[in-house]
Amino acid sequence: MNLFTDIRTLVIDSLAAMTAEGTLPEGLDFANVTVEPPRDAAHGDMATNAAMVLAKPARMKPREIADALAAKLVADARISSAEVAGPGFLNLRLEVSVWQTVLGHVLQTGDVFGRSDLGQGKKVNVEYVSANPTGPLHVGHTRGAVFGDALASLLDFAGFEVTREYYINDGGAQVDVLARSAYLRYLEAHGQSVEFPDGTYPGEYLKDVGAALKAAYGDTFVDQPEEVWLEEVRNFATEQMMELIREDLALLGVKMDVFYSEKSLYGTGKIEAALESLDSKGLIYQGVLEPPKGKKPEDWEPRVQTLFKSTEHGDDVDRPVKKSDGGWTYFAPDIAYHYDKVSRGFDMLIDIFGADHGGYVKRMKAAVSALSDGAVPLDVKLCQLVKLFKDGQEFKMSKRAGTFVTLRDVVDAVGADVTRFMLLTRKNDQGFDFDLDKALEQSKDNPVFYVQYANARINSTLRKAAAEGVPTDDATLAAADLTQLAHTAQLAVARKIAEWPRQVEIAARSNEPHRIAFYLFDLASDLHALYHLGKTEKSLRFVNESSESATHANLALARAVSIVISAGLGILGVTPAQEM
Repeated sequence: MNLFTDIRTLVIDSLAAMTAEGTLPEGLDFANVTVEPPRDAAHGDMATNAAMVLAKPARMKPREIADALAAKLVADARISSAEVAGPGFLNLRLEVSVWQTVLGHVLQTGDVFGRSDLGQGKKVNVEYVSANPTGPLHVGHTRGAVFGDALASLLDFAGFEVTREYYINDGGAQVDVLARSAYLRYLEAHGQSVEFPDGTYPGEYLKDVGAALKAAYGDTFVDQPEEVWLEEVRNFATEQMMELIREDLALLGVKMDVFYSEKSLYGTGKIEAALESLDSKGLIYQGVLEPPKGKKPEDWEPRVQTLFKSTEHGDDVDRPVKKSDGGWTYFAPDIAYHYDKVSRGFDMLIDIFGADHGGYVKRMKAAVSALSDGAVPLDVKLCQLVKLFKDGQEFKMSKRAGTFVTLRDVVDAVGADVTRFMLLTRKNDQGFDFDLDKALEQSKDNPVFYVQYANARINSTLRKAAAEGVPTDDATLAAADLTQLAHTAQLAVARKIAEWPRQVEIAARSNEPHRIAFYLFDLASDLHALYHLGKTEKSLRFVNESSESATHANLALARAVSIVISAGLGILGVTPAQEM
């Protein structure tokens, strides 16, 4: 039940009737007609822009359309009033019974309420984290992991078929550096004194890998030349790092459906096949790129390269896919990887990158557009940097990691639920200062506490009521006399609950799970406001000692809030608090 969709359908049907009657001309497009909450709640429950968007194509005055539409709408039993405002906006007020009906529907459907068929089962691949397998996940990866996982859950809730995927960057030079670094720890495990040259990874986390190498290979590789041990150590260390990464992700409750290895693209013909696909469309050629804009580097010289004509698909410049020496560029395997995604039949692709990948967006979109002939959209979401603060100071690096704050550091400091919720209280493309002390503060200024406290407060009330013999099961509460919920504060909560399906669809359409966190905070605020009013107005108390029927109605409202909060927290990957 999406009340906003239902009322929009009423508006569209009314416009169609006006067309049939000759009030409106034939052939008008109603696609841009919306029904939304008004900017000022004092203006009504909903507002439609129908008259404003249809006036010009209808060659009529907006107010003329609005007046006629208002007359149609008030004939519906759900509409209390339809008032024309300004040049032609139409503000609607709904009968109180509509909001009461929504509450009954929530209790009857439970956590299904708000789920949508928006996605219509379309297959979506969400690729996120995809950190180099060279060390533990850091706080930047943490934000990407939380954002990607919440987005995947949101899309699932909205009716998409979602695959969560991690792209293992195990095909580049960085894994050779990992192998050399792990080898030094292996020698150290054999009692040798080692030094880490510039460019290697000195983090203590590799001590475990060195010890594991010793246990697996003994002294086989001690003092052997690199060509003897490099491949074996590289594969061993990569798998050890991926196991560490999987453990890190598990700390956040993140579980991937697919781990895809970049290395599997090399020597298998997959890169060649992807480029052949582009070549067959006339998009691969031999050419020389222009020098970089601005000051030309001293070592720049024109070189003939194999180029992808990405400018034909929205990029700023064409991109090299093969170097002049015949080696692949970094872009080539990425093209092949996305070609594989397209070949797997996904209807939509979403890539979640770190802030430093901004320059990569256009070329990747161009590649997917070319590979799929424009049939598969790619949305790239960039996660901006996170700064951690504790005791008023920027949080120091992890000694074990060597150079950065790890995911484990953050989870150990505040817990997985708090980490996830807090990182979703900002849009992904905004920088975020994460105050670890504030995240644990028990106040309205801490959004995760405020939302969790609302749910815990409701469940505590339900437990106490049940202990006193009051039936609190959803079936009983759904059958309560909800007409008793007519106070302004009660209706404010009901109206906010009714917005839930709409908020889910808006967030899913824009791939913005932070909207769910914002909505939950607003719903919790309305619930807390109602609770505090009950201290002075006894009729608003969840348990009304003088009226059993009022108690059932009040508990029904509270339980509906809990159902929605639990569903929203589930999307965010946060466990709803039962008590605090």
